[in-house]
Amino acid sequence: MGLLEVVGVLAAVVGALIAVATVVFVGRERLWAALRDPWPRLDAIAPYLVTLGVVLLFRRLALRYGPEFSWVVGVNLTGTIYAVEGTFIATLQSYGSPAVTMALSFAYLYGYAFLLLFPFVAYFALDEPDHLRELTAAATLNYGLGLVCYILFVVYGPRNVILDQAPPLLYDLYPQSQLLTREVNRNVNAFPSLHTSLSVTVAAMAIRTRDHYRRFAPVAAVAAGLVVLSTMYLAIHWAMDVLGGVVLGLVAYYGGVYAPATSASDLYAWLHADSAGRTRPPQ
Repeated sequence: MGLLEVVGVLAAVVGALIAVATVVFVGRERLWAALRDPWPRLDAIAPYLVTLGVVLLFRRLALRYGPEFSWVVGVNLTGTIYAVEGTFIATLQSYGSPAVTMALSFAYLYGYAFLLLFPFVAYFALDEPDHLRELTAAATLNYGLGLVCYILFVVYGPRNVILDQAPPLLYDLYPQSQLLTREVNRNVNAFPSLHTSLSVTVAAMAIRTRDHYRRFAPVAAVAAGLVVLSTMYLAIHWAMDVLGGVVLGLVAYYGGVYAPATSASDLYAWLHADSAGRTRPPQ
């Protein structure tokens, strides 16, 4: 199975999860109503959506050139983290079983992607675009601040350091998943855990907006917890990576909540007024 097949399976499973969640938590009528008038929502998030796109582009470039740059300007924290944690990850794995490995692998691959994407559908369906804007801003902060950390800190995950004690269970169960993870991660950028940070952000927002989607809040909280646990159990991240991810996720959450409500229309009006002011002849 090649990369395209792996991505196809991921898209099919996550697409099915989102479709079911949309029917259960959002409702088809509410979503169709939003799709009939999408422009106020797109206008509200456009500045943050463009910024997110730029950040993701830089992150893509960093995956190619960042590791070498990190060795020049960054600090290698792998030894420090291992000195603090020791074999905690191996101990955590010792409580597992094939069924647990399968469940947490599903959470890591599919549950995480669902948590990442479904809230955009849910908040898009709301009449007011505030929560959609907050989510987009929070995602931008997660990726942007995470990218800075990846450049500043060199950290190898447990599977690269204590392979004999904490094997990469995800890759043992589903070897083809390496084709996907190699496209979005490098071995040296384990700190902080973006799986953790984005899951924490989504769970925090789901709890805060539970008046809109009361049934989704506990689902998001449980799913986020499983994703966080999976990153350690599968020997992808250290506990310190997860702790850093929790902090990053909360910082991004509050940053998104308090992000300025600046729409594309606001920016256009400001630029147009500024241009008119510069070109207006003196009185």
